[in-house]
Amino acid sequence: MNAETMNTLREKILATDKSIAGLLDERATVSLQIGAIKKEAGQEIYDPCQEENIYRNINEDRTGVLPGHFLRNIYREIISASRALQAPVSVACLGPEASFSHQAALAHFGSSIPACPKGTIADVFNAVEKRENDWGIVPIENSAEGSVKATLDRLIATPLVIRAELFLRIRLSLLSNCSDMADIKRVYSHPQALAQSQQWLRRQLPGVLLIEVESTAGAARRAHDEPGGAAVGSSLAADCYGLAILAGGIEDSPLNTTRFFVIGQRPERHEEANIEKSKTSVLFGTAHAPGALQHALAPFAEAGISLTRIESWPMKERLWEYLFFADFVGHVEDQKTGRCLRELKERAAFLKILGSYPMGVEGGMPQ
Repeated sequence: MNAETMNTLREKILATDKSIAGLLDERATVSLQIGAIKKEAGQEIYDPCQEENIYRNINEDRTGVLPGHFLRNIYREIISASRALQAPVSVACLGPEASFSHQAALAHFGSSIPACPKGTIADVFNAVEKRENDWGIVPIENSAEGSVKATLDRLIATPLVIRAELFLRIRLSLLSNCSDMADIKRVYSHPQALAQSQQWLRRQLPGVLLIEVESTAGAARRAHDEPGGAAVGSSLAADCYGLAILAGGIEDSPLNTTRFFVIGQRPERHEEANIEKSKTSVLFGTAHAPGALQHALAPFAEAGISLTRIESWPMKERLWEYLFFADFVGHVEDQKTGRCLRELKERAAFLKILGSYPMGVEGGMPQ
């Protein structure tokens, strides 16, 4: 390819970029008009159902060379900018900065939304319940280590509901100011990150003290401050706290993924929800009797509704009695789902609908 051809192609890209910028301005103008209508009607700026409709629309019947997940990433930032133009919206997440929860917030809401790191998962719930932040993002389960107890505990009592889910691919690295792993005396990290990399740590750093802290980003901060300290965390944490990556990809499972919930106030009815691409999460209790669980869930099997997760959880006030968390495909506004929930309520001792929300992309957003 000669220089003349290269210059011609570059001129074509410049012209295309100007067209794209003009279309983005046109889109932003319409977005501001929508924002004004939402404000007048008292509606929320963030609308996960409508945003999923946008992602689905741009990928429908596409035949271009740009992979769908790249296009989704681009549009995530376009939508994020549109939200920021319409009204300021903030998200509470488990901090500090550069934690995996912080990364999940950026992966879902885009970089134009303020992410507000909190000290604990309980603090995230509290901030949204008190309306100090509009939304919260909390981890609910990890593919290797299972459910996150602090989140399940708060879902039992909170008035908030689940509004969206996302899956974040977790890649762990060993971070330190030390130039050689032989100089490391202590390794800090969140308990789940240590558990997710325990085989590698035992093999590569035998005898080194492993210390649990509140988050992977907090571990990176300690590693920065302490001679001989190291952290298990993300590459973003390394950049944020000025640490070297001594080893990457140290997670024991190459498919290590964490599922997160977006929590918020209870929504109004949403006619745009895609029933076939929605999930609903519930919490229920049954009588302490043989066959009670099977009896409670029978309507779902009879209706052909797929349960994607069910987990028992001990009731703190009653010895050896349990509540059940369940996720299934469907939306509360669907007639078939509604019938099943009514039957479940009749058969169960207790039922709480935690929320209906668009399905996340289970491959996980890479961090």
